[in-house]
Amino acid sequence: MTRPTRTRSRLLAPLLYLAALILLLEEWLWNTGKRLGAAIARWPLVRGLDARIRALPPYAALCAFVLPAILLFPVKLLALLAIANGHVVSGVLAMVLAKIGGAAAVTRLYALTLPSLLTLAWFARWHGVFRAFKDKWVGALKRTLAYQRTSRSVLGLRARLRRALAAWRRRSRGGRHSLRPTRILRRFVAMWRARRR
Repeated sequence: MTRPTRTRSRLLAPLLYLAALILLLEEWLWNTGKRLGAAIARWPLVRGLDARIRALPPYAALCAFVLPAILLFPVKLLALLAIANGHVVSGVLAMVLAKIGGAAAVTRLYALTLPSLLTLAWFARWHGVFRAFKDKWVGALKRTLAYQRTSRSVLGLRARLRRALAAWRRRSRGGRHSLRPTRILRRFVAMWRARRR
């Protein structure tokens, strides 16, 4: 490997890791949105709405597909303002919830409106171009060592978080080794219920 190639590789490495993290986050949001959308779609009221969305003509379906992005923009803007004014936790929480809610809405609307949208020649053409472009670059990124290392690290972190959560749940179920805050909360709830009777 020549010296300029090595230098360029060193400069690009952090960007590849950042791109890998962003891709993993987007995949997680998309999958979480799909699961959330599928769970919400089981509600009787939502089933009727789904049928109406599927029956929309192409341009109305396009408006319905774009609607979540338009509606969530002010929420994201308010979250950024909250972060800028020192309310970091509430701002980040609002941003994360908006992203998850937006992903759920977009994945559901994408599935419902795609057949109608593909009847528009220009949409079908650009949809195909976008999918080919995305598949090419995402495939190239997934073949990099940076993506593979980042993916392994994220999977390891998720496994550790699951184990820690399971251990916390076991400890909080009660008994001699339960967590003190949980015991205090249980006592408070019991006292509150006793006063209501």
